[in-house]
Amino acid sequence: MKHLAKIVLCAAISLGGYSALPASAAQAAPAGINIMLDGYPLPFPVEPVMMNGTTMVPFRAISEALGIQVQWNQAARIITATQPPAAGAAPIKVVLTLGSKNAVVNGAVVKLEVAPQDIRGTTMIPLKFFSQQFGAAASWNQATKTVSITSPKKDMYTLGFYAQKAYSEVSLIPSFDAVAFGWARIDATGQFTTTGKDFWWPEAAGEVTPESIVQNAAAGGTAPYLMVYSSDSSLELSKNLEDPQLQKQTIASIVDLASQKGFKGIGLDLEGLGLTGDKALVQSQYNTFVKNLSVAARAASLKLTVILHPLNSSYKGYDYKTLGSLADDLVIMAYAYEGETGPEPMNKVDESIRLALKQVGKDKLILGISVYSENESSVNAKIDLAKRYGLKGIAIWRLGLIGQPVMSRMGEAVEL
Repeated sequence: MKHLAKIVLCAAISLGGYSALPASAAQAAPAGINIMLDGYPLPFPVEPVMMNGTTMVPFRAISEALGIQVQWNQAARIITATQPPAAGAAPIKVVLTLGSKNAVVNGAVVKLEVAPQDIRGTTMIPLKFFSQQFGAAASWNQATKTVSITSPKKDMYTLGFYAQKAYSEVSLIPSFDAVAFGWARIDATGQFTTTGKDFWWPEAAGEVTPESIVQNAAAGGTAPYLMVYSSDSSLELSKNLEDPQLQKQTIASIVDLASQKGFKGIGLDLEGLGLTGDKALVQSQYNTFVKNLSVAARAASLKLTVILHPLNSSYKGYDYKTLGSLADDLVIMAYAYEGETGPEPMNKVDESIRLALKQVGKDKLILGISVYSENESSVNAKIDLAKRYGLKGIAIWRLGLIGQPVMSRMGEAVEL
């Protein structure tokens, strides 16, 4: 949103009631054409066509993928596409008229090579117009028969995770809107603790203390969250969920620690639920836990982020719809599909987002990305999926693993 250069013209939508373009006026694009947005296939309702040597592409899929605001005036056959204003800048407004080669961009007339056309109920526009006017790279590769579109950099919410062995990248904290510090957990007995074996409250090192790191983060504009982790490998979560008194103590301890140490929110990362057993019961129990924590957190003016296995994982103990109504946002941990041995499969990450969107609004969903899996060549593909679906943002696991090559590449896709 900080960059004006967006593909606002992509906002043209599929519109009924147009006169269809005569078959003699257009030629189908080469058979087997691939249309890629940010390196991943973008479904199109109608195949591109070549018209007077110009590649014409349908807009509905592009506009949805880029989150452009669209209005359609049926009487005047006018499409108005508006990019909301970036910080300190004016919005971009584009007006298109079906059949007219004159596009109006922020009040100025811009000539199109071919006028917008309706083909089988879908509005088509010249591909070249993207790169000429709106800051997105658009190209055609004859050898591979591929149309490639690269979306502009986007300002979106960024959450970083800071666990153990993350101090080497403490300087990256100001790059994120929020950082979740994994210094607490629920132990094997179901008790809340800051002295666990893998997630614990760090020791001070001279003037550098955990408290000072949290305070510096907040002072620099990065919201610090207390992350509470647990798996259910020893049934520690099950013990907690099944014991109302223990649960009450746990929630009180979490909120008290977060308040006392200057955190602005709580990141709840309780994993491993619903692998076996009564999944509906587990979901209900976890909903109750999160509901009680949400009430206590709000009373203490703390935000609540709930970190979840993706819906296409083996863990079925998470009711996204209910949890989305209780928390401020949800992180989809769309990784570890193949043991984090390499970049996560795009189709799985894509599926995890689509499944989540069936239950939770996009403004509450954050895509979790593990840089243990990803590298500088693959990380932006995941970020771009979050951009495509208009999610609230991304969450990076974790500081200490990112590295400058990955960080630099991330900066090409999202404002940091």
